[in-house]
Amino acid sequence: MKNPVLGVVLAVIAVIALVVGYSAIFTVYQTQQALVLRFGEPRRAPVTEAGLHFKAPLVDSVIYLDNRILDLENPSQEVIAADQKRLVVDAFARYRITDPLRFYQSVGTVQGANSRLSVVLNSALRRVLGESSFSEVVRDNREGLMHRIREQVNREASAFGITVVDVRIRRADLPEANSQAVFQRMQTERQREAAEIRAQGNEAAQRTRARAEREAAIVVAEANSKGEQLRGEGDAERNHIFADAFGRDPDFFNFYRSMQAYENAMKAGDTRFVVSPDSSFFRFFHDPAGTGPAKPAGAPAAAN
Repeated sequence: MKNPVLGVVLAVIAVIALVVGYSAIFTVYQTQQALVLRFGEPRRAPVTEAGLHFKAPLVDSVIYLDNRILDLENPSQEVIAADQKRLVVDAFARYRITDPLRFYQSVGTVQGANSRLSVVLNSALRRVLGESSFSEVVRDNREGLMHRIREQVNREASAFGITVVDVRIRRADLPEANSQAVFQRMQTERQREAAEIRAQGNEAAQRTRARAEREAAIVVAEANSKGEQLRGEGDAERNHIFADAFGRDPDFFNFYRSMQAYENAMKAGDTRFVVSPDSSFFRFFHDPAGTGPAKPAGAPAAAN
């Protein structure tokens, strides 16, 4: 029979061997890099290659660090530009751990790195933007300023085993009170310009109307003068024609003029008047020749 104690011992040895073997290996993923520490002290170069690696069992420990680009969101802060204008600046940074050992020894964790790097970024922002004018920050040289900030942050962040990939100013605006004051000033200026333009337009419109009215008055006066002249010429021509007609046939001329007088005097709706029937005005009603006097009312008619 087999010794049961020996079986137990072998089982225990197998378990211990399994535990020791398991603790001697560790896995590094592509997004990670690792530090192997023995009692808190690094024993070899950082592990940056992904895959399965070995360490001394039970005495070595592994610290994993991120190998990707990390984000640093910086809270908004107020900065005074070179022209003494206050700016509310909202910036962020992107960085990578390039020296895991130095990173672990200086800041320890990503949270610690963010805290230390945030102070460095704020200092660089105040230093660079404080030497620049408002227009340079907002419009003229924003890209160049971000490049300078990144260089200054990189110089100080290298002590943490960090390389800053990018620094961006997300927003650089005036404080709310200043923005309202600037907006009101701009609004007042635009209203003044609009009022000035309207005044100039009204003045130009008045000049145009005055010139048009003057030209219209001149045209009307010239037209009236021409009309009076033409009417005078027409009246003269008419009188000449009447005189010529009268000279040729006075009796027909008298008849024609009397017919016109009858037509004008007997229009409907005109003023009524009373005239004696034997008036010479109606002589053509009694004598076609108009030579004899009109017969009195009630006289007998002549026999045919």
